Amino acid sequence: MTLTLRQGDRHADRVLDVVRRGFHEEGNDLVTRSWSRCLNQYQLDPGRPREPVVIASSALQSRRNQHADVIECARYEMTTLYQQLADAESAVVLTDTDGVIVHMVSSPEFATEAEPMGLRAGGMWGEAEAGTNGMGTCLAAAHPISVRREEHFFSHFTQLTCSAVPVFDPSGEIIAVLDVTSRSSLMQQHVLVLLGMTARMIENRLIDKRFSNAHPLHFHSRPEFVYTLHEGKLAVGDDGRILAANRSALFQLGLQSMAEIRTQRIDDLFQTSLEDIVQRSLSSSFHPVVAYRANAALRFFAVARRPASDAATPARARVAGAGAASMVAETGAEAFRAPLRPAAARAPSVRTFKDARLVAHLDTARRVVARRTPVLLCGETGSGKEVFARAIHESSPHAEGAFVAVNCASLPETLIESELFGYKAGAFTGAQRSGRRGKILQADGGTLFLDEIADMPLELQARLLRVLDERQVTPLGTEETHPVDFQLVSASHQHLPSLVRDGRFREDLYYRLAGIELDLPALRDRSDKRELIHDVLKDEGGSDSRLGEEAERLLMAYSWPGNLRQLRHVLRSAAALADGKTITREHLPSLAARPVPSPLAALPQAAVADPADAASDAAPADAAPPIKQLNPIQANERQVLLQMLEQHRWNVSNVAKALDVSRNTLYRKLHKLHIEISPPD
Repeated sequence: MTLTLRQGDRHADRVLDVVRRGFHEEGNDLVTRSWSRCLNQYQLDPGRPREPVVIASSALQSRRNQHADVIECARYEMTTLYQQLADAESAVVLTDTDGVIVHMVSSPEFATEAEPMGLRAGGMWGEAEAGTNGMGTCLAAAHPISVRREEHFFSHFTQLTCSAVPVFDPSGEIIAVLDVTSRSSLMQQHVLVLLGMTARMIENRLIDKRFSNAHPLHFHSRPEFVYTLHEGKLAVGDDGRILAANRSALFQLGLQSMAEIRTQRIDDLFQTSLEDIVQRSLSSSFHPVVAYRANAALRFFAVARRPASDAATPARARVAGAGAASMVAETGAEAFRAPLRPAAARAPSVRTFKDARLVAHLDTARRVVARRTPVLLCGETGSGKEVFARAIHESSPHAEGAFVAVNCASLPETLIESELFGYKAGAFTGAQRSGRRGKILQADGGTLFLDEIADMPLELQARLLRVLDERQVTPLGTEETHPVDFQLVSASHQHLPSLVRDGRFREDLYYRLAGIELDLPALRDRSDKRELIHDVLKDEGGSDSRLGEEAERLLMAYSWPGNLRQLRHVLRSAAALADGKTITREHLPSLAARPVPSPLAALPQAAVADPADAASDAAPADAAPPIKQLNPIQANERQVLLQMLEQHRWNVSNVAKALDVSRNTLYRKLHKLHIEISPPD
């Protein structure tokens, strides 16, 4: 079937009859009101269709240049919509505000058949040129519309059905129309829904593109709707002023227009400041945090980030207390410190970080990832390795891509391979019908974070090594390879060199992962521990939460074997028990009920009673390691462990049992104290 230009005298008579019988501008039907405009305002004759109007290629290119950012934001979404429709006799069309088609997605066959009707790039589909139609009438009515077959003004369009929705720019003005034109005679309500969703995605992309120097803020009254099409989205300037918003943001905040919201600051809308919500978002690894509506009891869940442009041009931050002023990327360093005080309390252009080791590590990481060097993070469980990895991602050349985290310890061995590499449909029993993209493909263009990498099975280590070497991935059940480009960050609380010596981890993979190896300090070793305690308390219990002196001493003296994760849970429970009152020792039952562990608390008392004897017994094995680098407590601890290793004939498992710790914990301690695993010759 071809799209023929046919006459329709009966259709023309019907249009004239409907309009003459009294359906005028004040009518309540979009189509009949459009017919009235076409007859009375544009002086069109439904029985005498005009030749399609197509502008010259130079004029089309000028319009495309003028709307380049809109077209760029719409291209991918239009292609996705076309694939969703799965209708070879349809086209997804984008017009400018004059009704000129500036981009179109369709099958080559349908495009060829529709071209004589002007359904092509450069075709003008405003009502004045094409009569009542989806694109032109949507522009005239500023409203979503479906124009089905005989509802078109001109008879030679009655074989088509057009559905169209307006696309708004960040200021709330219509900037384009998104349309689906099809030969289908079916109802188009589902198409309007899909068009509306696609338009919202384009509008959100346009906010990101035009306000890359602003802080993006996502929010919704329900946390599961953050990062979805239903979320409210704001672009916030450095001074806290609202620069742009999407339509969902207006609706949720009860505002009527973009002009109204652009007169507001973030603290006019929410009971928070920009700096506070950015820092709380960082602390929660960008999971939604609570924000209350200003002057109302409405609760929202929100996430705010630093501007996307910061990743390309990192701001600089100063380390307090260092001999030389060490400068690091703001987007990375701030992810690893406690939430900052309100902006008024500090200089707006300088960020102060208390723990110099973390700042130095972030500076190192920023420099090496710029050359795409893999990073291996080492540290105790709960010390914040994933947060640090996210900080690396935010200040890397891949910052605009996805951050994809895989916890190798939390996945069953049978699922790790399919999770990492993906699979095609029907690759194995229980596979999803549509197949699945693996985490490696999802990380293409971004950062792949492999947490607890030591728990990856040996056979998969070989496949991962091949992917890292070839930068190609082959999903399960297929021979097709896909090129990938990502920044690799790995992490483990285990001592990988020890696992390599034990044959439990591939040596070649270890050297491939450890382009640079960074050891993250435990909470008990951080110089900013006091500030962290107070800031985490505010995050968990609110700004009114207070610590009593005895409770603060208890928190400071505790060794925190669970690190930041344990600290957060302890303070969350304490804030709940205190219920708005000052937190005391009684509100910390998990800490007050036990003595505070000392650095040697895990060792038997008999073993630590006389460190001098231990040193004497272990003297032959003590000459080689660089003892001068150890502090007095570490030196004593080292001698005790050497004595116990001698007593148990250097059987690490037996020593771990005697100390009531895991072998992995003992391996880390031995490595830190410069003790070789094998006995001395």
